[in-house]
Amino acid sequence: MANQYETVFIMTPVLSEDQMKETVQKFEKILTDNGAEIVHQENWGLRKLEYPIQKKSSGFYHLFEFKAEDGAVVEALELQYRRDERIMRFLTVSMDKYAIAYAEKRRANRNAKAAAAEEVKEEVKEEAPVAEQPQEVNNESNQTEQAE
Repeated sequence: MANQYETVFIMTPVLSEDQMKETVQKFEKILTDNGAEIVHQENWGLRKLEYPIQKKSSGFYHLFEFKAEDGAVVEALELQYRRDERIMRFLTVSMDKYAIAYAEKRRANRNAKAAAAEEVKEEVKEEAPVAEQPQEVNNESNQTEQAE
């Protein structure tokens, strides 16, 4: 049976958007090449650090949840973390059944909130153009009256 792991790593804040994505893809490829199955990943973005690391006060956070047959995948991943100068810190933990259930519940709640927010945006978009169109028409008629 495959163990499930969660790894969070912090990248240096001096990276550009493309460099950050490239770094994430590199580690994603390392996981898949070593036989791991990526269950979920999240980009937490640029966050302030609690204390300076390498004289930097912020960093780009990224999370991977993955399933792997043995610890060799974790060892290979952590070796690459240590070798990559773009990684400031990392932490990999093995998840027990309670952590897995909590992570699934958290993802479900996040997805539900995102869907609700999307519905609100759709409703606002549908209502907003109707309210704006008469104002634009009035402004245009006022401008033509002023020009005459």
